Parts: sequence; structure tokens; C-alpha cells
Amino acid sequence: MTLFIYDWRVPIKQALKLTSIFLALATLISCAQMSPSVSAPAGIAGNDHKALVKYYEGVAKDANLRLQENKKVLQEYEAHPYYFGRQGLEVRSHAAANIRAYEKTLKESLVFADYHRKLANEQIGLKSSETKTVEVNQDRDFASDSSEYSEYSGSKGL
Repeated sequence: MTLFIYDWRVPIKQALKLTSIFLALATLISCAQMSPSVSAPAGIAGNDHKALVKYYEGVAKDANLRLQENKKVLQEYEAHPYYFGRQGLEVRSHAAANIRAYEKTLKESLVFADYHRKLANEQIGLKSSETKTVEVNQDRDFASDSSEYSEYSGSKGL
């Protein structure tokens, strides 16, 4: 006869493993970056490329202003580090991190502005070519039997 001994530690170990895995996944998910550094503007339609160009140029101007301010702070620290006291290293590293972030934002926003400027020019070119074809088609005589597309004239296949 086999005696079954119940070990109460096994279910507790399994529950602890499951709980720790769940907490690790929850932490990773909550810390994940969900949006790009240059986010899409709210309230601007995706096909309004002129407005998007203006928006991204504004973001670039703002990033450039903040970049210059942080460069001045860094230059001031490098020229007179004794003015900053104990917080000097924090000021220096914070300004350097801000400079990197604003340079990245400036570069990305200029790329997006150039991209949307190109799309806006294509959209303008497309609209102007559509209006030209409409004007050309309005002058065409649809009642004439002689057509340059003879395979489509008549009632073939209908």
C-alpha cells in the first residue's frame, strides 16, 4: 500500500512563480514607450499636409529655442562650474540630456515637415492635373461616332 503524502509547499511555490511572472510582465508593459517622440498632432486631418507642415515646423522652432537655452546653460556651467555648487554635475548632465533630446526632436520634426511638404506639393500637383483633365474632357464632343478609342465605340459586348 502506497502512502500519499501531501506537500503543501508545491502549490505555494507555483502561485509565487505565477505571481512574479505576472508582476514582471505588468512592469514591462507599463514601462514600454507607446508613442513616438514626435507625436502626431491632434485635431489635424491626416491628409491636410499644409497644416502638418506648419505644425512640424512649429515643433522644430520650439525644439530649436529650447536647444539653444540648454546649450547656454551648458556653456555657463563649463565656463563657471563653481557657480553651481553641489548640483553642478546634475545641471551639466541634465542639460546634456536635454540637448540630445531636443536635437533628436528637431531632426525628426524637420524630416516630418519635409515629408509632408513633399506630399502637399504632390497633392497640389495632383489637384491641378485633375482640374486640367476635367477642363479637357468638358471640351470633348461625346456625340460624335469617330472616336480615337474605336474598341470602345458602339455596343460591343453589351
